[in-house]
Amino acid sequence: QVQLVESGGGLVQAGGSLRLSCTASGSIRSIRIMGWYRQAPGKQRDLVATITAGGATNYADSVRGRFIISRDNAKNTVYLQMNSLKPEDTAVYYCHADVSNSLGIFNSYWGQGTQVTVSS
Repeated sequence: QVQLVESGGGLVQAGGSLRLSCTASGSIRSIRIMGWYRQAPGKQRDLVATITAGGATNYADSVRGRFIISRDNAKNTVYLQMNSLKPEDTAVYYCHADVSNSLGIFNSYWGQGTQVTVSS
């Protein structure tokens, strides 16, 4: 089994910054893609940013230029540096990872979510 544990959420004023972290642990052979998604109340869960094992990144248009995703493969950890935060960034942020086990089979895992609240 694999666990994803997130940290770093909280309350911040508009224009401020937060850094989220997510570490994967358990039966891990390799991690293909790691990423962040978010879900605001009453809305669907949307992609924020993803990063491959090789470092290729992808961002939602709404966060491009403000958020930076990075990862430390040795620590099985992905980060999300969020700058110039806006009230519309308020949501629960979920970590996601595609992880292979000892048999080389990939499965999709989610963290428990961390709340980010941006006040105006």
